[in-house]
Amino acid sequence: MSNEVIEKPRLWTGNHYNEGIGRDDIFDKLREECGVFGVFGHPNASDLSYYGLHALQHRGEESAGICTVDTTDNNKFNSYRGMGLVKEVFDKDKLDMLAGDRSIGHVRYSTAGESKLANAQPLIFRYRDGDLAVATNGNIVNAPEIRRELEMAGSIFQTSSDTEVIAHLIARSPKDFETAAKEALQRIVGGFAFLIMTNDKLLVASDPHGLRPIAMGRIGDGYVFSSETCAFETIGAEYMRDVQPGELLVLDSDGMRQDRYAEVERRATCAMEYIYFARPDSDIHGINIHSARKRMGQQLAIESFVDADIVIGVPDSSISAAIGYAEQTGIPYELGLIKNKYTGRTFIQPSQELREKGVKMKLSAVRKVVEGKRVVMIDDSIVRGTTSRRIVNLLREAGAAEVHVQITSPPFKNPCYYGIDTPDRKELIASYRTVEEIRKEINADSLAFLSDEGFVESVGGNDGEHNRGMCLACFDNDYPTVVDENSDKSCGC
Repeated sequence: MSNEVIEKPRLWTGNHYNEGIGRDDIFDKLREECGVFGVFGHPNASDLSYYGLHALQHRGEESAGICTVDTTDNNKFNSYRGMGLVKEVFDKDKLDMLAGDRSIGHVRYSTAGESKLANAQPLIFRYRDGDLAVATNGNIVNAPEIRRELEMAGSIFQTSSDTEVIAHLIARSPKDFETAAKEALQRIVGGFAFLIMTNDKLLVASDPHGLRPIAMGRIGDGYVFSSETCAFETIGAEYMRDVQPGELLVLDSDGMRQDRYAEVERRATCAMEYIYFARPDSDIHGINIHSARKRMGQQLAIESFVDADIVIGVPDSSISAAIGYAEQTGIPYELGLIKNKYTGRTFIQPSQELREKGVKMKLSAVRKVVEGKRVVMIDDSIVRGTTSRRIVNLLREAGAAEVHVQITSPPFKNPCYYGIDTPDRKELIASYRTVEEIRKEINADSLAFLSDEGFVESVGGNDGEHNRGMCLACFDNDYPTVVDENSDKSCGC
């Protein structure tokens, strides 16, 4: 590798270019953030990353990428990124090209930056000290400000993803890589989990509040890192612990060192990880997601019991809560809604009429189950209200006598600035309408939300911390960092 100093990093785009993917605008559900997966010290790093990313597919369906370092070939970077699902982007031949015993991988749902290959991660650059790859889950709140400063100083950005900011901060620093990375992490504000890889090091970092989860595991003599622990089960790795807020792990030929770039501030893991994003078989800070959701359903039944014939859940994230509600009340749980897992992302919707029918492509009501029944429908959240209305009407069309909607989160009133793709405040129905007004809007016979206290109690763990170590800003407007409501709140993934 040449020692020539290159002031600005140059993005390595690698493979072919695909046109951007249109978003599915049928559902107004919250969008998954992104998922990251890293491997250090295992000869089959790319294969492990493939299966790890496959387990994290629910966190992002627009693009996938893997970058490896081949220590048998002068620490050479190998990478491949593409648009689409993990299984669509990678095949055996592509994985065979990604030799190496360390890797970082990413699945992306874009909320900052267009959905195109240039923004797919890991982002890979060449700078004065060699190669640099970055993958992140989350959002840098002050990225626009830093980006303007860097552009004024001469940096040329190659993507519209705010993840690129940290690469420029590292590349422009005259200090050694680790110090430059620490100082870059200290400058950025937001919720994030970073994997940063060079030809000889892998850095793993969590934001000072732990907003975005990342866990560490072992497989053989190697280490693995993942946005969710469910990926460890997929590859046969043993969970070790969660990466702590403000922690910086450094892995190189000498092993792993634990360091910090910031002190723990207020721990504030995103509440929506427990409610919606994480897979039921994942654990966050020792709390199993399925069990937590069951407790949410049980608590909802205690707070807002409705006499009904059956309980159903909106698949997939609300099934656990529906089971909990049914167990608490004694009302039978039934499979009243079926999700079509093979519709994929909806790219082409040539007419409003087809858009309106789109919900039936995603969900089907089981007529023989709901017909003539008083139905309690459990869902995880209401954002704009359009999806809830469509599902309620779907059940009514199938013959449901009554539809009572119960939500396993408090009313979603405030936008997220930490990596969840949420509408602006004025588009969040709970921010400007009462519960009764929302009930009428979604055409339900009754509507209830889980209380803030009930939600915190249901998740459990971390007693004594503020909200038991969770960020509830989307419900209570208490953000763990300073935010500017006029700023870009979208995800840097």
